[in-house]
Amino acid sequence: MEIKFYNSLTNKEEIFKPIIENEVSMYVCGPTVYNHIHVGNLRPIVVFDTLTKFLTYVGYDVTHISNYTDVDDKVIAQAIEENMSEAEVANKYIAAYEENVRLVNADLPTHSPRVTSFIPDIIAFVEKLIEAGAAYEVDGDVFFRVGQDDRYGELGNFDPKELQAGTRIEQDERKESPLDFVVWKKTETGIKWDSPWSEGRPGWHTECVVMIDSLFEEKCIDIHGGGVDLKFPHHENEIAQSLAVNNNKLAKYWMHNGFVNLNDSKMSKSLGNVVLAKDMLAKYGGNVVRMMLISTHYRAPVNFSEEVVEMAINEINKISKTYRQLAVTLQINKVDLTSGTPSELEGFLSELANDLNTANALSQLHRVLKLANSALRVREHDLELLANLFATLEVMLHILGFKITYPILTSEDFALLDEYNLARANKDYEQSDKLREQLIKREIF
Repeated sequence: MEIKFYNSLTNKEEIFKPIIENEVSMYVCGPTVYNHIHVGNLRPIVVFDTLTKFLTYVGYDVTHISNYTDVDDKVIAQAIEENMSEAEVANKYIAAYEENVRLVNADLPTHSPRVTSFIPDIIAFVEKLIEAGAAYEVDGDVFFRVGQDDRYGELGNFDPKELQAGTRIEQDERKESPLDFVVWKKTETGIKWDSPWSEGRPGWHTECVVMIDSLFEEKCIDIHGGGVDLKFPHHENEIAQSLAVNNNKLAKYWMHNGFVNLNDSKMSKSLGNVVLAKDMLAKYGGNVVRMMLISTHYRAPVNFSEEVVEMAINEINKISKTYRQLAVTLQINKVDLTSGTPSELEGFLSELANDLNTANALSQLHRVLKLANSALRVREHDLELLANLFATLEVMLHILGFKITYPILTSEDFALLDEYNLARANKDYEQSDKLREQLIKREIF
């Protein structure tokens, strides 16, 4: 199957060809674990979980790594505020984060490394940057020298000479250029480590480069992912450092998901419109939240509103109803639920192979639901067709990440069904109505 992804580095769709045949190496920037995540942080979780499930299904061995930034000014400040160590703060919010991952029906990555486990590697990498002339030390801080590489700006598609120092660029008169960024930070507050330059901690832009460098033998991976807000400066700075040390751009394919907006406005703490992921998941459940996140193409913004929530609830209800009816009908007819063969996947997989188009993949799922509903309405059921459609839906729901349950019929259920059918045959409609109510409560009707 030919797979195409939009590569943020080249700004065009490209045929996906992994570095090692049949294997996929993927790294997605993870959270800074100092507080609970908001719903916008769920989007890369869902996008790259869906991508992993799809690539795995079509035959790739996927190594999916996503890190935890467990040392940062925010982590240190939170530790002081909560009267805890940085490690305790990190453990607390990693546990909360992983619960959100579970609730949104995503799998944890293959590996979830913590920055604090890679301090020796980071120090060694910074030393290589200095040796290459790509970094310099000033008063215990080490800065990356952006001007040493004329390729800087390729990911963000800008000319660094035309880029003025703005709010997203750290101001420091000691830097040779406003674009230069910290790779090692001298610090007197909070957790710190000895280094050749000072007691301090890593710069944020260096962490992921080092973990990729340390964890992947090839030093260059297939896919690097994250939110579009990370393209500049974070991912741009990662590429610059990888070029300086390894002479590669860190990844062949760069994939960035769009923002999550709330009522057509970007979520912002300053605006007071941030919704925590745990609250959204508790209120609506993982299936509904996930539906909202994948109903739009991953590169486009997602808007959470009452209308969108209602639509997602209705969509999940439609899927659940048909899926459960198939499962019950097959059980009633003594058909093994695992006996079917997926038969309607070509269009679905083709849409996902076209730059992970989950919106169009959902349309293919609804096409299968329509086929299933038509087959269920026929008096004499084609049980082989129903089993195949059930198997098809199983695959689709797994890849899209919807966890929908169905009742497993017991001997008591079958006895109740026999009573119901006998009452109908005897035209005892009062009794059959009572039995029908019981069957509805058991989710059999």
